[in-house]
Amino acid sequence: MSLHRVSSMSSYEQVVRGSSPARSEHKNMSFNPVGNGKVPAGKEPVGAFEVSKPKRIFQVAIAVIYCLFAAGVVFGYAAIKPVLVQEGVYSQFCEKDEFMSSELGRTCYEQEIRLNLMFTTAAVATNVCALPVGTVLDRYGPRISGIIGSILLTVGALLMAFATQLPFDAYIPGYLFLALGGPFIFISSFQLSNTFPQNSGLILALLTGAFDSSSAVFLFYRLIYSASHGSFTPQNFFLVYLVVPISILVVQIFVMPAHSYKTVGELITQAEERNEDIDFTIPDSEDTGRRHQHRESVVSETTSLLGKSAINQQTEEEKKKQISGVWGALHGRSALQQIMTPWFIFITLFTVVQMTRINYFVATVRTQYEYMLHSDALAKHVNHVFDVALPVGGVLSIPFIGLVLDNTSTPFTLALLVFVAIAIGVLGVLPFLWAAYGNVILFVLYRPLYYTAVSDYAAKVFGFQTFGKVYGLIICLAGLLNFSQSGLDAMTHKVFHGDPLPINIGLLVIALVVGAVLVGYVYHQSRHLKRDALEETEENEDMRMPAANGA
Repeated sequence: MSLHRVSSMSSYEQVVRGSSPARSEHKNMSFNPVGNGKVPAGKEPVGAFEVSKPKRIFQVAIAVIYCLFAAGVVFGYAAIKPVLVQEGVYSQFCEKDEFMSSELGRTCYEQEIRLNLMFTTAAVATNVCALPVGTVLDRYGPRISGIIGSILLTVGALLMAFATQLPFDAYIPGYLFLALGGPFIFISSFQLSNTFPQNSGLILALLTGAFDSSSAVFLFYRLIYSASHGSFTPQNFFLVYLVVPISILVVQIFVMPAHSYKTVGELITQAEERNEDIDFTIPDSEDTGRRHQHRESVVSETTSLLGKSAINQQTEEEKKKQISGVWGALHGRSALQQIMTPWFIFITLFTVVQMTRINYFVATVRTQYEYMLHSDALAKHVNHVFDVALPVGGVLSIPFIGLVLDNTSTPFTLALLVFVAIAIGVLGVLPFLWAAYGNVILFVLYRPLYYTAVSDYAAKVFGFQTFGKVYGLIICLAGLLNFSQSGLDAMTHKVFHGDPLPINIGLLVIALVVGAVLVGYVYHQSRHLKRDALEETEENEDMRMPAANGA
């Protein structure tokens, strides 16, 4: 879930775009993967200056808080899994001798497969959900999106709370609903970056940090569960957790905006349109005077919101475009044309492999190290370190991610992703405690960088006009293919007798091959783009010189 950087860029880029109407970045950015990005009648966004500053501050603060408790709680699976095992979830599928191991905190094959399927389904749903969320957000606005999210969270919490009393397996659908609710709440909060455009990066960093930190919700519950010696049961926790979706529902109705805030570009366009509507041929017109005064007020409010001159912002954005080396590679083409290119195919393959590796590790971190370290105690300790490091790493990596993506080329960023992925893969097959710690640290820093870099790549290569369709399809396909994780679990237990090394080595080799092909292709194409840009510049200079001589 890393659309935040793209949203931040779009806030300003509407102001600094060039004049060619063929370029895709002239269009308003849309998260709708199936629509055309047009705002339905009556759903027009509002300007930030139309809402009081205290209310906007309160809206941002509230959004950060509820994202902290709801946006990505399902990714704290590694923390809540030991609790579910301790509570005997799916232990009925274990044999008698295996059931004794389950009571000691270990899982049998059938139990492990079902528990991991619960997380796999949730992870897939989180990614696939990006498709309908974009449509709902564009068509009905952030309030409706947030309300839907709160309802889904409520259903999920109720199913998880009463799973032991229901006549069907409620754990998988319960965890699924918790996963579905997160994107509706998180993505609908992106537009709040336009409440204070000059601080949009900070706002989005806070929202993203809240999303990454939300995995700690289950960590804190597990600590409470252990401290209470199991008396604070999952039913008690999820009933208390209902406070979160109910609170979100209340603030969506009474506090949060019904429609998205306007981007700076939309505000500037509005001011220009008002200026064009004024009939200056009528002298001393009262209507002209009033409208002129209103236009000046809009421009003044917009300027105060910006805080930075458009010229300075344009210089910074143009510098970032040049540094990327791939900006505009496929801008102006249809989504169908874009997904038929190697640009799309290679990044999708890489995303599929990496997302599978990431979610496989999250689901099996403890069982992997139980086998490799030959110690339940050490594996449990590594699991606990991972539970804490996952949300903390997500927050600490935010400034580093911004520096990398804004100051290095896209080929370099992709090469860095591949290099770190290989390092994680190598550490993941070494049966040493220091390698386990190194693996965990690199993993928690790599995960947010990877997700953000993919969305950044999509924005720079494919453009904003088709972003919802193309990026949504990448994440959707990767999510659907993550169901292969269940097959990997089965192979680990049945074919390799619990040994995770063959699967990890196989994924490592695939990541290396696909990553090398992706980096090689993008690097080669970036050189072509740079050469074409230089030739175009030289042609423009040659055309200007005769004109100057003729003058």
